[in-house]
Amino acid sequence: MEFSLKERLQRITTFIFDIDGVMTDGSVIALESGEQPRIFNVRDGYGINRAIKMGYRVAILSAQNQVGVRKRLEYLGVTDIFIGTSPDGKLPIFRKYLQEANLIEEEIVFMGDDLPDWEVMQTNVLGACPADSAEEILEIADYISPKNGGYGAVRDVIEQVMKEQGKWMAWFEKTK
Repeated sequence: MEFSLKERLQRITTFIFDIDGVMTDGSVIALESGEQPRIFNVRDGYGINRAIKMGYRVAILSAQNQVGVRKRLEYLGVTDIFIGTSPDGKLPIFRKYLQEANLIEEEIVFMGDDLPDWEVMQTNVLGACPADSAEEILEIADYISPKNGGYGAVRDVIEQVMKEQGKWMAWFEKTK
């Protein structure tokens, strides 16, 4: 049975994001110290934090592994952080996470932007990507954000899910 995008959005309980090209614009600043800082969008961060506070799981699955990135994610409230993924790719880590967290693919949005994300996006997740993703990812995505990576694509997909489920403004409406 084939579900519409709206029906699939209604089933989502978990967001999984790549970092470079999704949470950032893919730029890397190479410092003499060897550090490679990234720039994150504050609105994306707000969306992540709001999703966590509303009871959604948020996980990060990325090959990139910088201390500053981990600190930023922890500041936002993300606890399921899988960075520095193995040479075997993201799929084995993704499958292990699903098993350990007792999740099913159909309740997950995975947002990736490039070839290392292709295998996970080929599973039964709702595959999402930023507008400026690699051609191969754009071809298989179930949802293409109108926003580029690092410029609100993360917030956009979180909003799409939460609005469809009637949860985006729920916190504010409770405080009135």
